This record gives sequence, structure tokens and C-alpha cells, in this order.
Amino acid sequence: MKSIDKHVLSDYDNGVERNRLRTDLGLIEFERTKELLLEYLPKPPAVIYDIGGAYGEYSWWLANLGYDVHLFDLSTKNIEMSAELSTEYPNTSLCAAEVSDARNINRPDNSADAILLMGPLYHIVDKDERIACLNESKRLLKRNGVLFTAAITPYATLLWATTVFGTNNYLLNDEDFMNMVERELTDGEHIKKEGGAYTGIGRSHFHSAKELKSELEQAGFSNNEIHGVVGGAWLAPNIDELWKNEKSRESLMRAVRLLDMREDIIGLSTHLLGISQK
Repeated sequence: MKSIDKHVLSDYDNGVERNRLRTDLGLIEFERTKELLLEYLPKPPAVIYDIGGAYGEYSWWLANLGYDVHLFDLSTKNIEMSAELSTEYPNTSLCAAEVSDARNINRPDNSADAILLMGPLYHIVDKDERIACLNESKRLLKRNGVLFTAAITPYATLLWATTVFGTNNYLLNDEDFMNMVERELTDGEHIKKEGGAYTGIGRSHFHSAKELKSELEQAGFSNNEIHGVVGGAWLAPNIDELWKNEKSRESLMRAVRLLDMREDIIGLSTHLLGISQK
């Protein structure tokens, strides 16, 4: 197996994932993903493997709903941080929280009712290795088990940089940054210049909805649906403030649902979620 980029793993080991889903567009991503999970998951109790689940925002939420959840992540720091969430979910526990590679999970064949693959597919930059990762999930799933696969779109970086341009951020003026996003739009490869002005996510592969669906099909999954989990709602200013108001929060979520599976605009969503069946 090819190793994950050392800078990516270093970022996660420095705790970069902490609270990502609790602010700005992460609020929308988390809420819409939870809606979709509740729609497609079997009823608890069922066995769920959260593979590449960071420090377990989804794991703890699902465990609190009565699911038997096993959390796996490549970052030692993320697994250590998972214990922090136990204080938010009293009388709840995970079945396991283990440092593991998504391409090699130490569990038996046909042992999970559902798998969350929320991060590995965009940090495994070699296509053959991504298919191997999907095949590992297929091995672990029971017959008719459900796979949830997250991806980042090739448009995400450029769209984000455009929305903040001129607000203490002038990345669109930076030639190295623009060369980086042109490469993303060409073949999905996200390769930032070391020491450059852009300090965001490290080496990754960004999927179009069509490419994500194709890789899921290549791995043998069926009934593949691709959802745009943040739609265009992430473009709204001051999401943190809007989120505090129940009516505004629901208006944002309604906007997301309206564009959720519109093929002509799904790329506007910075994050995609594939939902598939073994």
C-alpha cells in the first residue's frame, strides 16, 4: 500500500479536525449528512464501522442513538481525541476506537451493517488504492449493507477562495494558487505548493459526482446515489450567526435539500456524499 502524504497525516495529528463540523459550512455538512444517515441506515441496533472517522463526531452521535459503532482512523491524535466526546454523550460508549488504515481493517468479512467512509477517499490519491479501499469496505459489509462515501469536489478550493477574496485573502492574485486550482479542475489532483500562500488541505484527490459514482460502480457497489451535502447554502454570509436562529437554520437546510441531487449544479456543493449498497 502507498502511504498517505506525511503532511496530511501531520495536520491531523496536530488536531486540525477538532470542531471542523461545528462552525461555518461544517455545520451544514454535519446536519445534512446526519439527515441522510437517518434516512438510509438500518434501525438500531446495527453494527456501523466509521472508517476514517476522525475523532468521532458521527461515531458518538450514532452510538448515542443505539448503534454499535467502531471508530477507525489513521491519525493517532484523532483516536486520542475521540475520548473527549464521551463527556457530551453520558451513558454512551463506542465498541472500539482504533488506529487503522482504511485499506486494511481488522474485522471479519460480512460483519458490518453499514460503513461510513467519510475521509479516506480524498486522501488516497492513487485510483487503484482507492478501489482497494472500497473493496475493503465491500469485504466488511454484510449482504445489502450500506456504504456512505464522502468526497470533495474539484471546484471546492476555487469557489471558497472566490467567496473570501478581498477579505484579508487575496489567493486569486497568487499564481501558485491559481496553477493549483487549474490542476484540480483538470484531473482532480490537489497538490499545494509547500511554503506557499495557500495553507489549506494537503495532498488529495477531488472527485466530480460522475467520477465518484464511477469508482463506486467499479468496486461493485449498486444503487449508487450522489448527494451534494452543502448545496449552495454554504455561500451564505455569517453561517455561524444564522445557525443560532431556528428559522434561518431551517431555511439554509431547505436550500440544501432543493439542490441535493440536481446533476446540473451538484458541483456547487464543496462536499459530496455517495450512498451505495453491497
